[in-house]
Amino acid sequence: MSANQKDAKAAGAGRRNEQIGVVVSAKMQKSVVVAVVRLVQHAVYHKTIRRTSTFMAHDDKGAKQGDRVRIVETRPLSKRKRWRVEEILVRGTGVEDTASEIKA
Repeated sequence: MSANQKDAKAAGAGRRNEQIGVVVSAKMQKSVVVAVVRLVQHAVYHKTIRRTSTFMAHDDKGAKQGDRVRIVETRPLSKRKRWRVEEILVRGTGVEDTASEIKA
């Protein structure tokens, strides 16, 4: 192992990006759509704003709509899928939880 590889491992390079979000659509066979909410500060007014990003993720775990899941970045699996479901953190009860979670 060269010195550059040791430095990269020590700095945390090579770790995959992880996000936690809520499944908003699970109508496909092996894919889910996950909404990830993040807080950003407005550039001028400095007010905290909610921003939602949606990601297509490969799902072997059987996640359903309303579940809170952890997704991990992976190699391109299809045209739009670049994430996979790592684990299901909390089982949701359905549409009501998802809609209120995204709006809140």
